Formats: sequence, structure tokens, C-alpha cells
Amino acid sequence: MTESVTEPEKLLTPSEVAAIFRVDPKTVTRWAKVGKLSSIRTLGGHRRFREAEVHALLAAAQEGR
Repeated sequence: MTESVTEPEKLLTPSEVAAIFRVDPKTVTRWAKVGKLSSIRTLGGHRRFREAEVHALLAAAQEGR
């Protein structure tokens, strides 16, 4: 029996997301608070964002231009 091992999802910090969108990290935190971008909380209470979701939001934003 073989088990498929999937790679763990890459998570990004608010600073990394901010660099992708060229905005302030506080803006990314606001997006998470209003539901524009979902976040995961670490045990220490810090936000992390799914890389795939971030890139999907970026693609949608670029299409809207």
C-alpha cells in the first residue's frame, strides 16, 4: 500500500504578502480582517497566508486592471 504524501502548503507572512502586492503589511492585515484574504493563526497569534490564495488574488487583481 502506498500513501501519497503531499507537500505542506507554503504559508507567507504579512510582510511577504505586502511585498508581492507592493503595499504596507498593515494593509494585508486589514484585508484579512475584512475577509478579502483568509489567514491562519500560528500558535503565537501571528497571521500566515496561503501562497496559492495570495497568487490567485494577485491574478484576479491584475485581470481587473
